[in-house]
Amino acid sequence: MDSVTQYIMGWNTPAVICLVVGMVLMAIEIFTPGMGAPAIFGSVALVAAIILRADSVETALVTFVLILAPLLIAGGIAIHSFSKGALSRSPVVLKEKIDGSSTSLSDAEMQALVGREGVALTALRPAGNGDFGGRRLDVVSCGEFIAKGSAIRITAVEGLRIMVEQV
Repeated sequence: MDSVTQYIMGWNTPAVICLVVGMVLMAIEIFTPGMGAPAIFGSVALVAAIILRADSVETALVTFVLILAPLLIAGGIAIHSFSKGALSRSPVVLKEKIDGSSTSLSDAEMQALVGREGVALTALRPAGNGDFGGRRLDVVSCGEFIAKGSAIRITAVEGLRIMVEQV
């Protein structure tokens, strides 16, 4: 018998079952990413298939390469589909990025608010809402409770967090 036929004949039923189950679980994991249960159980099943099939180190390496090749091909197809294929046009893939300039208030505009006085529209424990000249903003007190209707002043702006104190 030639070596290919001998390799194929060396597969037993438990090894084939482990191989099929492992490949199916890994395919599920490739298209539903997250390193969850399918990846863990699929990896265990594929290692079991390699161990059950291995007559020698040589057959173990051949089995490993034969398992790894289709997984890499399927992974490449999934990555291509997420970036340029049909999945890239689906609502599953986020196309926009969020940065400071995409918010409703730019950094310069927010820094200009420092020192403005307003009224607490809700109780601040420590977060709530404040009105500053007809403009409703989400604000955070510096840790203390501020009752609804109290006069407040903006003391600092850290990113999108507006810090206030009671006047």
